[in-house]
Amino acid sequence: MAESEKHFHHGRSSKEILDSNRVLSTVGLKKGDTFLDAGCGDGYMSLTASKIVGNEGKIIAVDVWEESINAFKEKIESNNIKNIDAEVANITQKIPVDDESIDILYMGNVLHGFVENNEVETVMKEIQRVIKKGGSFAVVEFKKEESTHGPPLHVRITPEDIEEIVKNYGFAVNKVEEVGTYHYATILTKN
Repeated sequence: MAESEKHFHHGRSSKEILDSNRVLSTVGLKKGDTFLDAGCGDGYMSLTASKIVGNEGKIIAVDVWEESINAFKEKIESNNIKNIDAEVANITQKIPVDDESIDILYMGNVLHGFVENNEVETVMKEIQRVIKKGGSFAVVEFKKEESTHGPPLHVRITPEDIEEIVKNYGFAVNKVEEVGTYHYATILTKN
């Protein structure tokens, strides 16, 4: 696929249309968890997660866009938040964390782009590597229906698509739940 044909992983923030507390409640995030926000964008989900996990927990927020991470780092510093580590990382290559160190890996409005760009295998191998046995891979995506928000309809993926994608990487669907007007969450457990 030519570079010009690739799906562009950099949409608008979903914070106006996706309630972070509702999503993180659905995901099952709790005090003391280690949470990885893969494709964190402006970091709004990580900010909410940092309050939930508390001082006993840790948030790792990664994004491929350096300007997003730099702006987020400034926000973390100005708010004196100590449990978030924000880093530039291309998760199609390597996620900068140890093997089996993550309780919950969250990917919001990102997986469809990896599907579109045929990057699923490398991404899923990294996700499989970093999540603890029994840990969760939480995927939030736009519903596959016409709407004024989100990617084009042909790029969107369904919960069934996600189940098909992850089945060869040791994940099983725990639940699928609507988390907003435009979004659903698929919560997967690592076997």
